[in-house]
Amino acid sequence: MIDQRNINSPIHQRLAARDSVALSKGYHSPQLNVRVRLNTNESPLPPPQGWFEGFLAAQDQISWHRYPDREAKELRAAIAKHEGVEPTQVFAANGSNEVLQCLMLAFGGPGRSALVFEPTYALHSHIARLTATEVIAVQRVQDFGIDLGYASTMLVEHRPAVTFLCSPNNPTGTVDAPELIQALLDIVADLPGLLLMDEAYGQFAPYSAISLIEEARPLAVARTYSKTWSMAAARLGYLIAPAWVICELEKVALPYHLDSVKQIAGRLALQYQVEMAERVGELVAERERIAAELAKLAVQQWPSGANFILFRPNNGDGQGVWNGLLERSVLVRNCASWPYLAGCLRVTVGTPVENDVFLSALSEVLQ
Repeated sequence: MIDQRNINSPIHQRLAARDSVALSKGYHSPQLNVRVRLNTNESPLPPPQGWFEGFLAAQDQISWHRYPDREAKELRAAIAKHEGVEPTQVFAANGSNEVLQCLMLAFGGPGRSALVFEPTYALHSHIARLTATEVIAVQRVQDFGIDLGYASTMLVEHRPAVTFLCSPNNPTGTVDAPELIQALLDIVADLPGLLLMDEAYGQFAPYSAISLIEEARPLAVARTYSKTWSMAAARLGYLIAPAWVICELEKVALPYHLDSVKQIAGRLALQYQVEMAERVGELVAERERIAAELAKLAVQQWPSGANFILFRPNNGDGQGVWNGLLERSVLVRNCASWPYLAGCLRVTVGTPVENDVFLSALSEVLQ
């Protein structure tokens, strides 16, 4: 029976999301059915066959009716051994994005701020805002480097709780010098604050800030399995930091957030360090080959220390070139509308065949 009392009742307003969510556009990267997909900086190759075999065999040992190891002790111990730190200095999560989210839940929030050097990885600001943390954006210089003097002034003025530094930087490929990292770390330590080094592409660079990790230093380094370890589908990342930082992250992570399958996958991957190092070498060689070919075309490009290259067509029509590549079934990342990146595109280093298809398509479009 229809309740007659509700027929003429006013329509109730829906509860709105809080402002930091309602005003957000979210983070999106197109997933299109194309012949060559070079827009998300994944590894162009799957994990080694030995990894697949070991991974399948290990799943037979899972007690599916039991929760996973909440502390991920074996995985953290394996990562610690690989990175030359203590297990208490390792935090593992569902991709480095969840690592960053936990970091901001623990150290950000209302009344606190995070400083970023733009242009950089969009999720740094996005996650900060989702945790109600104010974002202070410092513009990079013309070559996408960082002016230490200006950065120092902004740090002292705003006193951010967390300072994000991405090296190699996404999407520019810029690699920060050890001297710059040390100088920023010294300033952050006096605020006090925390310096977060995002090294998602760290294996492609000649230097890692992990060597600076000490209990007395407010430094944390995030890394991921999605790139060199060929495990983007697994969504696994980790943080190397002083034990006191890790302790705070464990308080905000959801219980049993890292499933048993993922923990197994991560442990086994570390047994193939030689194979992964060889792949890094091959990708770096391909990156340099792409750079050499781009130098022959009507584009501007920037030196990269990662597995991608940022470039801009000389005619400034990044959107038009992106459309032209897509018409030829090649997908790259369109950065043309991003702050400070007008007309820019970013291409991931793929297999030699994929890279040839991209270069040929780009040459056609530019003509």
